[in-house]
Amino acid sequence: MSTDVLISGAGPAGAIAALVLARRGVRVTLVDRARFPREKLCGDTINPGALSILRRLGLERLTEGALPVRGMIVTGHGVTVTGEYEDGLQGVAISRRVFDERLVAAAAAAGAQVEEGVLVRGPVVETTTGAVLGLQLVTPSGTLERRASRLAIAADGRASRVARAAGLVRTHAGPRRWAVGAIFEGVTGLTEFGEMHVRAGRYIGIAPLPGGFANSCVVTADRKALLDRDLLVASIRQQPEIAPRFKGARMVSAITVLGPLAVETKSAGTTGLLLAGDAAGFIDPMTGDGLRFAFRGGELAAEEALCVMNEGWNGAHLRLGAARQREFRAKWRFNRSLRALAGSPRAVRAAGLFASLSPSALRHVIGYAGDAGLA
Repeated sequence: MSTDVLISGAGPAGAIAALVLARRGVRVTLVDRARFPREKLCGDTINPGALSILRRLGLERLTEGALPVRGMIVTGHGVTVTGEYEDGLQGVAISRRVFDERLVAAAAAAGAQVEEGVLVRGPVVETTTGAVLGLQLVTPSGTLERRASRLAIAADGRASRVARAAGLVRTHAGPRRWAVGAIFEGVTGLTEFGEMHVRAGRYIGIAPLPGGFANSCVVTADRKALLDRDLLVASIRQQPEIAPRFKGARMVSAITVLGPLAVETKSAGTTGLLLAGDAAGFIDPMTGDGLRFAFRGGELAAEEALCVMNEGWNGAHLRLGAARQREFRAKWRFNRSLRALAGSPRAVRAAGLFASLSPSALRHVIGYAGDAGLA
């Protein structure tokens, strides 16, 4: 079957882009090397702003069975700060294994052709102009195929084969961070708040999940620490405030390592190719807003693809880049500032004092971190 738009990567950005396009009558094919359901290292939290996008798209049902998330608890250097979203807003916590499978199914129900177990090796490039004409695929049977399309969208993650082959992505020089995470059963003291425990050289995230499970990960810039296979468990055990809560817990998933986390893009695409999701650039979203970036980034790529269908290319990748800057620039700056603050014990203590003296200001910060103003 011929296709207008070929999307590499069926994660949230790719699936949202496919769904939006299919609803508008575009012939769209969504391919992914995985078979769903599949495991994915993530904070497993959909913040209020991201939840509002699902609601607007009529997809809130995909979070059925999720746990409510009312805000964040942040600890570090002797300070504990609890921030609750204002005006009764909340996010939700749901396993990416569950949510991503539902989202792919929604894209298929909207009319997108979904092909699983397909490895994307890179773009098909016109030799004289450099324009992308489609994607090189390896089918489940092992056959190499050059699949043509009017345009392609790379939504295949921070290690995007397509974006890298097109020369659009580079790993950020520093600071580089790696995340190590797993799912646990039997963690005590979980609440309706996500948790971030900032420690010297690293931070530990804990999020409750449906069914009595908890997502826990440690993020560090210490590359040598990654040589320790027990880094996650050791990091937890070293914290007297956290360790007792894991005393009777059992790890129920494999440990996953992801990194380096920071990835930059030179452009949001090139002729014939648009980028979406982490393939368009990834910064460590310690505020839990990674899925909002993915959902909205998928929408923006789909909206630009629709323009291409009607008007031709005409610098679509440049318009997409400008749209992403307008949409995300302020939040990117906020996240970078927050990461810098988390790395300074003095700054964390000052933030704790500020929070105790001005709880309303803290709620505003927590709300901004959770994109509550967009809900």
